[in-house]
Amino acid sequence: MNALSDPGPAVLPPHQGPLTRSLINHCIRTAIQVFAARHLHLPPFAFWTVDDWQTKGHEADEIRDCMLGWDVTDFGSGDFPRIGRTLFTLRNGRLGDVNYPKGYAEKYILDPEGQRAPAHFHRSKREDIINRGGGNILIQLTRTTPENGWSEEPFTVQVDGEQWALQPRGIVRLRPGQSLTIPPRTIHQFWGEEGSGWTVSGEVSSVCDDHADNFFFADLQRFPRLIEDEPRQYYLCHEYPRVP
Repeated sequence: MNALSDPGPAVLPPHQGPLTRSLINHCIRTAIQVFAARHLHLPPFAFWTVDDWQTKGHEADEIRDCMLGWDVTDFGSGDFPRIGRTLFTLRNGRLGDVNYPKGYAEKYILDPEGQRAPAHFHRSKREDIINRGGGNILIQLTRTTPENGWSEEPFTVQVDGEQWALQPRGIVRLRPGQSLTIPPRTIHQFWGEEGSGWTVSGEVSSVCDDHADNFFFADLQRFPRLIEDEPRQYYLCHEYPRVP
């Protein structure tokens, strides 16, 4: 299998229970292959190994402090093939930090068929979800009430600058090249459509603050503990070694 081919069916290996390092290593290798097959090129730090990071000083602080790089999580669900994410953050700022004034962020997200993040909304982040290639992406959307509940009111969204009317829990299908804008306080989930193959979604947004801006409807962990069943191949975005 060459680097520009997909790694088989667009499903993840069966896995129940806490995340393991072996599963994380597998997902990162898979993402690298799928991104390459979609002609999406990653920056050099995507491939820095654990040994490479031992040579990095303060010149790499933006990567550390803005949590750039690989991010694999099941949100503590114990059901990674259904509720989970493998993504790569290319750029991001840091709210309130004059050292990192970027007001925007960008990510590539691996979309296996059916896998999704938990239903959630962002208090302040506005994001565009872009189908960067492969199969179709399904996005389910609902506006929130002032009390952070699920609104039963119809609403509108923008798909490639065109206004679409939706009912609560309505689903938008994005084909390759299409994009959808998700305003703050819009509950959403998205996933690769079953039967359409490996898909990569891009996210272009205002600054991403995973510690303070996410609102989930269950007691979830954005960065859960891992079982270290094999050596780490790449650091995740919250694991980088610090320097004095």
